[in-house]
Amino acid sequence: MSTHAKRERLLLADLLEAAGPDAPTLCEGWNTRDLAAHVVVRERRPDAAGGILIKQLAPRLEKVMEEFTAKPYEELIQLIRTGPPRFSPFSLKQIDEMSNTIEFYVHTEDVRRAQPDWTPRELDAVFQDALWSRLERSARLTGRGAPTGLVLRRPDGQTAVAHRGTPVVTVTGEPAELLMFAMGRQRVADVQLEGDEDAIAKARDTKELGI
Repeated sequence: MSTHAKRERLLLADLLEAAGPDAPTLCEGWNTRDLAAHVVVRERRPDAAGGILIKQLAPRLEKVMEEFTAKPYEELIQLIRTGPPRFSPFSLKQIDEMSNTIEFYVHTEDVRRAQPDWTPRELDAVFQDALWSRLERSARLTGRGAPTGLVLRRPDGQTAVAHRGTPVVTVTGEPAELLMFAMGRQRVADVQLEGDEDAIAKARDTKELGI
């Protein structure tokens, strides 16, 4: 049975292939080649991928990223499609689903929404619930740098507190859009913001959201 992570992986690979290596993405400073290299390094080079979160390892990550961005673009796409090697924790279905569903969905949208003619993608209720479940667990992590209190709310009223503080900004939208907001893609997220006007501006403009 196909998992959410596997479906998003293949969709991301298809989009990257169709866009070509030099297309823009929502990741600041990265084109599609850079994004493809990031996905591959994260799964296949754990010795370097730690630099994503640990500053001391950043020079190692930068060096390995340079090596992978120099590879043929078609090779990077194929490595994304085929998935991680067997020795990688990501090769385990449960870890892949838990860790990669958000990763691949967000990066798929990084490619889609960077295009001037992008249109909203229809997502089924099961996938929206899966995204919400993961967002609930990661909300405090993604929102830890928020300049205001931050509450994420689904249209049905379910909420997740991303950051405690005042004044509070409440962000309402479907889980996929809340996820884009919480991961630092506020400008392209289809959400409604409620709260103090200055606080809303700070929440919309901050670069401190995301992992």
